[in-house]
Amino acid sequence: MFYKEILSAIAIALTIIAFVPYIRSIMRGIVRPHVFSWIIWSSVTFIVFLAQLSDRGGVGAWPIGVSGLITIYVAFLAYRKKSDDSITRLDWIFFVLAMTSIPLWYVTSDPLWAVVVLTTVDLIGFGPTLRKAYVRPFEEQVLFFVLIGVRNALSIIALENYSLTTILFPAATAAACVVFIAMVIARRRTLA
Repeated sequence: MFYKEILSAIAIALTIIAFVPYIRSIMRGIVRPHVFSWIIWSSVTFIVFLAQLSDRGGVGAWPIGVSGLITIYVAFLAYRKKSDDSITRLDWIFFVLAMTSIPLWYVTSDPLWAVVVLTTVDLIGFGPTLRKAYVRPFEEQVLFFVLIGVRNALSIIALENYSLTTILFPAATAAACVVFIAMVIARRRTLA
């Protein structure tokens, strides 16, 4: 299944292509990611990668693993740069809900339940970013979320074992990216 390795490599390349300009924009102060979302996403993404591996996701899981590592770095940058200092009570609610849900995967001892819980946590993690982007839609890079959505589609195709455990997370986050992109574009048009 050589084509799966090629698709996985393309998905990893898209991950890097998406993150490099995003990270540069953070460093320049153009993009101001919400630290809570990125802490949640980094924790969840890497744990889902491990769950995918345990369910024989193979090379299709690697793009999620690479993304998890890079996402940890983005969370660090968001914290270090104090990217978004407008943390609201709602952001704290999203953060606490997400972080208290993560240990539930351990209790279940089942990769599927781990992925279900962690995917839910990841989607909750979109909450602070959605709120911030709704208010300040020009502080996000739409292309980044487009590339991550395409990356997730390619990683699904590259999976060596198709199950709810291996497919749920990349499919749900790709759908969340589409919703996010549509909201940002609509808000930019409204505010322009």
